[in-house]
Amino acid sequence: MIESDRELSAMVQELWDNDVNRLKPGKDYRISLQGKAGDSMAINDNNDGAGYPLFTFVDENIFKKETFLAFISLLDNYESDAGEPEIVTPEEVAENHKFLDSIIQTPTMKIAHKYLVEKHLSPADKTAFKEQLYRIWFELYARRGSSRPDSSGFEHVFVGETRGGRTVIGFHNWIQLYLQEKLGHIDYKGYSVNANSPQPDENKHILALQFSWKNGIKPKGSIFIGVSPEFEFALYTLCFLTSPNERVKVQFSFYDVEIVCHHYNQKHIGTTYPVLLNLNVF
Repeated sequence: MIESDRELSAMVQELWDNDVNRLKPGKDYRISLQGKAGDSMAINDNNDGAGYPLFTFVDENIFKKETFLAFISLLDNYESDAGEPEIVTPEEVAENHKFLDSIIQTPTMKIAHKYLVEKHLSPADKTAFKEQLYRIWFELYARRGSSRPDSSGFEHVFVGETRGGRTVIGFHNWIQLYLQEKLGHIDYKGYSVNANSPQPDENKHILALQFSWKNGIKPKGSIFIGVSPEFEFALYTLCFLTSPNERVKVQFSFYDVEIVCHHYNQKHIGTTYPVLLNLNVF
């Protein structure tokens, strides 16, 4: 690994070790991987590798924790169709700020902030840091093919969008996946593996999968499962600000992971998600 990756890996390990709100697989939640997803892009295809939902159990008491509560309140603030301009109400702006207020108090975000200040990438002042986070994640921009602001980093990564009504773009968050599946809007179609990727494991925290949402299909998505909102926010912000490259490899816990992080105009997050390269099980 190149030196910067090693340094970033040490930081991500620290974030991981301090993610006190992370759920425990098999205890706080259970998933059912079932079969491998087919290659079809059709919604109602016969290649569905999973007849049942992905989540068989989640202890929803976890969702009463402050950061989870603040995060979940943001999920219904968006128009999923990319191309439809977003109207942000004062209430929604207040909810965004409340979420940022809740996460910057957590150990993971404090660690990320301290590191970014040391690297001269973020202001030391908490209010100024929050403004930086707001710009990166919540400021609207026009996604490809749209002339009006219709998207944000937060919406794309954590909520999900549809393009042309048929394709799901973004949507890299397990809480949104669980809640939408519970409402009947998600049809989990199985896990995704290729020749080089490790076999998925129900007790590990990263999964590549295929699913349909509303009327669109996500042919292959990759998500963390069971981690807290503040862990993902800290990790992705760290990758966005420290790495000019749009792909960075990190090692932490059992995982060798590539974090994909596309910048939009160097100011905002276009998309970001984990790709599992290897599982180090000793």
